[in-house]
Amino acid sequence: MPGDHMNAIVYGPVGVVRSPLKEPYGAPIQSVAARDIEGVVEVFPEYAEGLRDIEGFSHLILIYHFHLSNKPSLIVKPYLDDETRGIFATRAPARPNPIGISVVRLVRVDGTRLHVTGVGILDGTPVLDIKPYVPQFDAIEAERIGWLKGRINMVDDTKDDARFQK
Repeated sequence: MPGDHMNAIVYGPVGVVRSPLKEPYGAPIQSVAARDIEGVVEVFPEYAEGLRDIEGFSHLILIYHFHLSNKPSLIVKPYLDDETRGIFATRAPARPNPIGISVVRLVRVDGTRLHVTGVGILDGTPVLDIKPYVPQFDAIEAERIGWLKGRINMVDDTKDDARFQK
């Protein structure tokens, strides 16, 4: 059975996303296509101290749980393709560990509320971690982008069609 070779790893959310996106259908499929969507990351009070110095960063990496995703599938038909692909060669949410990542712009900090733009994340999504985006660490120029070559420019026009929703 997959995963039986290790003990369970358990994480709890550090906060929750508040956004105008209430359901998967019609939502942007990547944060780059959600540039103008505003939202708030509500960090739980017990993690408030961890926000110290965060206002010095223009962008954040949000790591979150795809709480509305279907059961995991190792073969999926991703949004930007008509062919099936291995889940680890996609960013589809129906993953063995339904974890998502997004880079958002930090607009301002109001206590434990992080006001952000570029939120292609559904309202109520549990946030597992927040990391500062640092171009010198995170902006690595890729040499290959696999099956996405020739399709990457479709991201702004492609919306969620609920194919991975519970």
